[in-house]
Amino acid sequence: MNEVQTGKNVNFEKVQARIESHIDTLGTYTLTPGKGTTRLTYSQEDLLARQYIKAKMKEVGLAVREDGLGNIFGRLEGSQKGAPSVLIGSHFDSVPNGGSYDGPAGVVAGLEVAALFVENGLTPKYPLEVIALVEEEGSRFGGGLMGSRGMVGLLGEEDFKTLKDKDGITTVEAMEKIGLDPSLPKKRDPKTVKAYLELHIEQGPILEEKGITIGVVEAIVGLTQLDVTVKGQAGHAGTTPMDRRADALVVAAKMIAQFPELAAAVGDGTVITTGQLQVYPNGSNVIPDQTVFSVDIRSGKEEHVQNVIQKVKELADSYRESGIDIIVEQPLYVQPKAMDKEIVRLLKEKSSELGFPSCSINSGAGHDAMVFADFTDVGMLFIPSKNGLSHCPEEWSDSLHIAEAVKILFEAAIELTEAE
Repeated sequence: MNEVQTGKNVNFEKVQARIESHIDTLGTYTLTPGKGTTRLTYSQEDLLARQYIKAKMKEVGLAVREDGLGNIFGRLEGSQKGAPSVLIGSHFDSVPNGGSYDGPAGVVAGLEVAALFVENGLTPKYPLEVIALVEEEGSRFGGGLMGSRGMVGLLGEEDFKTLKDKDGITTVEAMEKIGLDPSLPKKRDPKTVKAYLELHIEQGPILEEKGITIGVVEAIVGLTQLDVTVKGQAGHAGTTPMDRRADALVVAAKMIAQFPELAAAVGDGTVITTGQLQVYPNGSNVIPDQTVFSVDIRSGKEEHVQNVIQKVKELADSYRESGIDIIVEQPLYVQPKAMDKEIVRLLKEKSSELGFPSCSINSGAGHDAMVFADFTDVGMLFIPSKNGLSHCPEEWSDSLHIAEAVKILFEAAIELTEAE
């Protein structure tokens, strides 16, 4: 099918070929060739990816700019001056040794939607902006969703400046190292945004198991991230008796081992994960005096998230004893978010008109869309992930499915921008 039902011309094979080329090229900008995509925010790999994204935006004819967070915007101007924009895109950072599709698939989809506007000679009434966001994963500076949170003002200027990576490098230092300007404005006036659309890989098995290629997201789970610091006392591994130790790692391990039971007791799909752990002084013959670990809590119901947070704090209290202190901090908290009902309806309608079977789906992963949901109307599409895998080198999604989603988003964007 080379024409959408509105009569707008879409060369489907051309779109799919461009998608494959974009994804493949962005996948080469990795710190770990042959071992997945490792593209941390403000790294040299970030720089190469952003140079590519900006070049492709300019090829489409978009006006390109970056903000003080390093987010990239490619704008197709609208006929109505001063009108709010329809944003479409995703993030382009990765987890360590991740895949090539988590984030970039949505950025590429935005590029293709803008390209179809230009190729069809469409002038939007409301501007269309392709957006490529930074640090959604939180792999370098922690917390996650930094680009979108900074845009809407949930991450303030001073808080942004104090963020550091594991090597003590600040956001400002890292930005300046690759030639970005952290003094540029970060927060965006919500009045300048009409809607936000995002395509993302599902990162789970549901669509593939159902044999359906389009998932229309109804809601995104709530999530929080805790940072737990256990402080003990260092000592010699050979000369300190077992009953006189304040071993920070042993206490941390006991806590972490109980987390699955906490989540299971709450139930209803609640999950809890520890994915980061640092041990100090990290010597093989030294009793650890400090252990820092992450706690990722997610649930579709806010009361479940709050319940688990309380249980983790109570567990920490139970392990505070002679020689042991435990600090629990909460760098990120996002409530469960429903997508805009009218945009959900629009996406389902366009999917049906184009002959692409779809189903409603909820997201178990956090996305920039959940941040924007409190500030504008938001809609999100999922496409299948092979074997449900993500955040690993085996992550893969079919470019055919991305192209189908692009056609749906193109049709939806025409209505949202009232294109002529």
